[in-house]
Amino acid sequence: MNKLLFKSVSNRLTIFALPLMLLWGYKELQTQLIQPQAILVLGGSTERLEREKFTATFAKQHPNIPIWISGGSPAVPTKKVFAKKGVDLKRLHLDYDAQDTVTNFTTIVDELEARKIKKVYLITSDFHMRRATVIGEIVLGSRGIDFKPVPVPSAEKSPEPIGKSFRDGVRSILWLTTGYTGAKGEQPKE
Repeated sequence: MNKLLFKSVSNRLTIFALPLMLLWGYKELQTQLIQPQAILVLGGSTERLEREKFTATFAKQHPNIPIWISGGSPAVPTKKVFAKKGVDLKRLHLDYDAQDTVTNFTTIVDELEARKIKKVYLITSDFHMRRATVIGEIVLGSRGIDFKPVPVPSAEKSPEPIGKSFRDGVRSILWLTTGYTGAKGEQPKE
């Protein structure tokens, strides 16, 4: 009896797990086959402009795709970083509408979708990537935009607390359902 019960439970788990494994495999294959069409940088690095410097070097390896920087450093120092690396400044799209990590995504997703961008390189600090990935899966994923994480090495030893990822995941779902992110000082959409 116990052997039969175990076999039955095992079969049920296999039936439920198989579609999930196939979906995961499909997403992995899709991620490998589709080349990113843009670079999305989450602003907010320090005064040393680590994310911007990393991205300028990275952009040299991907010379034909546009670069969006959402929030973060002032325009003049940011442009100097890219110019110094020889990156054409016409590729840069600086967006200062974001107030935090959730709005880094929500303020730019419409423009990416309008330009028919289906995959981006997502650049942010390594300790920040878990939270960015959660938000990106929800916000970018809601528009059919996939991303390839590219973490910027930092001195931080561990990722941000998981609570921040959970909180911002909930805020991202709130944005999907209501159009609001819960960001401080957020204005109603017109």
